[in-house]
Amino acid sequence: AGLCEAAAQPDGPFPRQTPFLFLPSAAAEDAGRPVEVSVSTDSLEVRSGGSCAAAALPAGVRLVPSSCRGLRRLPGDGLHLRVRLRRPPPPADLTFTLRESLKPHKKYIFYCQSCGDIIVKDRKFLRVLPLPSENWSDLVEEWCCHPNPFARSTLHPQHDDCFLGDTFFLLNSGNESHKSKENTRVICKRCKTMLGETISSDTTKYYVTEVIIQPAEGSFSPIPRSQFVQSKVGQCLLELSSAKSTFRFTVKGDNGKTYILIWLLNSDTLLVESSGSSSSLSVLTLFGDIFMPSAGPVGTWNAVKVLYQPCIKCRSKDLADAWENDMGVHPLKFPSETCLELLLILGLSTASLPASLRCMNSYQVRNKCY
Repeated sequence: AGLCEAAAQPDGPFPRQTPFLFLPSAAAEDAGRPVEVSVSTDSLEVRSGGSCAAAALPAGVRLVPSSCRGLRRLPGDGLHLRVRLRRPPPPADLTFTLRESLKPHKKYIFYCQSCGDIIVKDRKFLRVLPLPSENWSDLVEEWCCHPNPFARSTLHPQHDDCFLGDTFFLLNSGNESHKSKENTRVICKRCKTMLGETISSDTTKYYVTEVIIQPAEGSFSPIPRSQFVQSKVGQCLLELSSAKSTFRFTVKGDNGKTYILIWLLNSDTLLVESSGSSSSLSVLTLFGDIFMPSAGPVGTWNAVKVLYQPCIKCRSKDLADAWENDMGVHPLKFPSETCLELLLILGLSTASLPASLRCMNSYQVRNKCY
C-alpha cells in the first residue's frame, strides 16, 4: 500500500515530477528481515520474507525506475523513497472557477449540496459580475486623501444579476418572503443546513461550499460532502493566490470567529493513492466521506499543499491576532459548521501521513484536492 505526491515540472510533452513515496506496509516495518524493492514503470513492490506490498499506479501515470533515490526506513513510518513520476498534461478545462461555471443568458438550478433539494429553479442571469475583495472599503482610505466617498455604498444585484465573491455569490431574492429579514441565516427547508445569509431585504448570499449549481437541462449529481468542501476551498486558494499573489489565509465562520490559519505552499501537486493488490495490507481511502479499506488503484488528484494551524479553543491566538492585522493575509468566510468540517478534513489528511511528515515547524501539513 502506498501514497505518493509530486510537484509538476515541465519536461517536453510530459510534466516531470519528483515525488516522495512512502509505503506503510508490514514488509516495510519488519526491521529484522531484508527488504527487496522493485520499481517498474507502472508499479512498485516491496518484498520481505513471504509478504509483498504493491503500490500500483493509475493509467497514464508512470515511474522512472532509474530515478529512484533516498531509500530509507524510518521506525513507525515504513519505507521512504523518491522517484521521478511522469504523466500526460491535464486537460485545459480540468479545473474551472465559479466564474467559469456561471454564464450569462443560460438557465441554472441551484441545489442544496447536502440533500439535493432545489433552492433556486430555472434562473437566468443577464449579468454575472465579480465583486471586489471583501476588504476593498478599508483600502479606499489608503487611496483617497478625503473622506471615503463610498462609505455608505452597497453593491446589491438586480433581479437578473449574479455577483460573485471569493467564497459566495449574491442573488436578488425578489419577493421571497422567507428571506425578508436582514442578517439572518438562510436554511435549507429539507435538511436544515445553513446555505447562506440575507444581506438586505432583497439580496441573499449563498456560500460556494453549500450549493451545487448545474445547468437547467441537466440532472442533479450528488457529490460526497468532504470531497465537495475541499474541492471548493482548494479552488478558492488557487484563484486568490493567482489573482492577488496571496498565500496566507484565515478561515472564518459566519459568527466572526477564526477557525484555521492556512499557508499555501504550492498549487501543482499531484496526489496518487493506491491501496495495492489483494496480497497487501488495506489502507484508508483519503477522500471519501466514509473512511474504509479499499482494494485496487484509487486514482490521482490535483491538489494544493498547505500548512495550517487550528485556532479553536484559543489555540494559536497570538499568531491569529498577528495575521488578523496583516494586510498580506486574505480572509475566507464560510458557515461556522463548514469551518469545523474543513478542520476535520485537514486533521484526517494529516493523520494519514507518516509521523515524520505531519509537521513543518509548528504547522501541520495537508494536501487538499480540488
